[in-house]
Amino acid sequence: MFEKLATELKIRGFSKRTVDTYLYHNRKFAEFTKKEPKAVDEDDAKKYIACLMTELKYKPSSVNLALSSLKFFYNEILQNRAFNAVKAPKPEKKLPTVLTKDEVRKLLNAAENPKHRLLIEFMYSSGLRVSECVSLKIDDLDLNEKIGKIKHGKGNKERYIILSDSLILHLNEYLKNKKDSSSYIFSIKNHPITARQAQKVVKEAAKTAGIKKRVFCHALRSSFATHLLEAGTDIRVIQELLGHSNLSTTQIYTKVSTQQLKKVKSPLDSL
Repeated sequence: MFEKLATELKIRGFSKRTVDTYLYHNRKFAEFTKKEPKAVDEDDAKKYIACLMTELKYKPSSVNLALSSLKFFYNEILQNRAFNAVKAPKPEKKLPTVLTKDEVRKLLNAAENPKHRLLIEFMYSSGLRVSECVSLKIDDLDLNEKIGKIKHGKGNKERYIILSDSLILHLNEYLKNKKDSSSYIFSIKNHPITARQAQKVVKEAAKTAGIKKRVFCHALRSSFATHLLEAGTDIRVIQELLGHSNLSTTQIYTKVSTQQLKKVKSPLDSL
């Protein structure tokens, strides 16, 4: 039923993860309606989205992902406008989790396994998404120039990343002792580690370090951006390093920079 959907997504260059996600949401909707896709109407669409929000308690971001998946199939492939009248819920305006530099140091010190420490260093020092980090290959890096290239970032975009001096030092030491021959930097038995495994590494290191914040891989990317901003790096440079299409996405980090907030003097102190 969904072969055309998978084919169209692949033709347009969507990642395997996105293809799997779109197929998953369309299968779940088909199970809900028990109808042939062409017979689905606006009422079915609204009932399903309402179910996700009220009964299954999906977060707005998860509802929007499901809605995007369904609209793509029904609008683009089937020319069925059942979802046209369904409005996306307003996204939650949560600030990203950002670690202090002291917390980053504690996190690194808590990761005693060299591979785990290097994984954390890469995401923090280069601002990588977890999917980019686990897909990183040795040949993607130019250690002499202290730069690397992300070849399949979000939206299948390429971009350059920076490599820190200390990371290069630890990377060279790690590669000398690497036990398999995989071209991937982070691998187990010649296969790249998964994003879930990377998340587990970060979560366990945070627990060992005694960090009370909810720490996950993306918090390291957020910390990279915020710390660069606090150090005076131009926000457009940060945008390029993160691979953001829109500057507005990067500007969220201007709202979480506590160093900038600390410079503001309360009017109470000037009375």
